[in-house]
Amino acid sequence: MMGLVFRFATVSGQRIDWRLVRNCSVSPAQLGWMYLGLCLLSLGIAVGFWMLGARLVLPFAWLEIVALGVAFVIYGRHAADGERISLQGSRLVVERETAGKLERAEFDRHWVRVEPKTGDQSLILLSAQGRSVEVGRYMRPELRPALASEIRMALRAA
Repeated sequence: MMGLVFRFATVSGQRIDWRLVRNCSVSPAQLGWMYLGLCLLSLGIAVGFWMLGARLVLPFAWLEIVALGVAFVIYGRHAADGERISLQGSRLVVERETAGKLERAEFDRHWVRVEPKTGDQSLILLSAQGRSVEVGRYMRPELRPALASEIRMALRAA
């Protein structure tokens, strides 16, 4: 594995890792701070109008804050979604996290087949011994064939 060059993987010792994550511009912590700021701003404006006699502005501000909170929770649950593929020794381990739920599949590297699910730019299907898992959903479709080639190369060279 010393002479191999990887575009998408990191190599540490005898271990090769591919980390494919969702492209999120805001982390869950930043989202929380942004929500707090928007709550303070919205309630501040609503309280100002309430003091001027517009009594219905405050209930609608609360409704807006609740709806925004629900939307942020849904977004935040998926902000940390990703896939991790690890090759160490004779084991290929695939971990997929979706909305906080972790799925893990282990394969013997000698039996793993790497192929597109349907077409050249579709998800990558890793299968062996009657089990299969799809990877590459957090990667641009035109880069998936290169990732598949890289995984095949690593499986052969390991």
